Amino acid sequence: PQKKQVLVKYSRGNSTNYYPGQMCFQRSDFSLEILNTSRQDGQLYEYSVSTGPEEEVHQIQLKVYEPVSDPSIQILSQEVANGSCTVTLNCTAEQGDDVSYSWASQASRTSGLCSGNSSFLHLSYPLRSTSISCVCTATNPVSSRAVTFNPSECSSE
Repeated sequence: PQKKQVLVKYSRGNSTNYYPGQMCFQRSDFSLEILNTSRQDGQLYEYSVSTGPEEEVHQIQLKVYEPVSDPSIQILSQEVANGSCTVTLNCTAEQGDDVSYSWASQASRTSGLCSGNSSFLHLSYPLRSTSISCVCTATNPVSSRAVTFNPSECSSE
């Protein structure tokens, strides 16, 4: 025999919430809100609708994501030669589930220099340039955070 936990039961206009304080059922639109969501709430849920002798069963997979923390940029390598600065950057967020990274420029005229779709960016620009700023954005399904790399951080020292 299979046992299931019943969260809310609704019949003939009346609802019974078996987890008050944890679940909030709205009769107006039949939505169910899980209060103070935690990772343990991420699981397969099932709801059934009975009309006469038939019952329809639907399943919903709930995923709970930790929001992305502020990312940081680390310079993995740096080379200054012939008036150009070449750096390899790595952008990482310490917290967050299913994080993806992208790079873009703050100015449209330099967009090609800073474009990328991974946590790494290989960037080469004139040493004296102060108009280039690359923005790394860390994103997941519930949040997005960004950090900027400025060329002034590259020097010949």
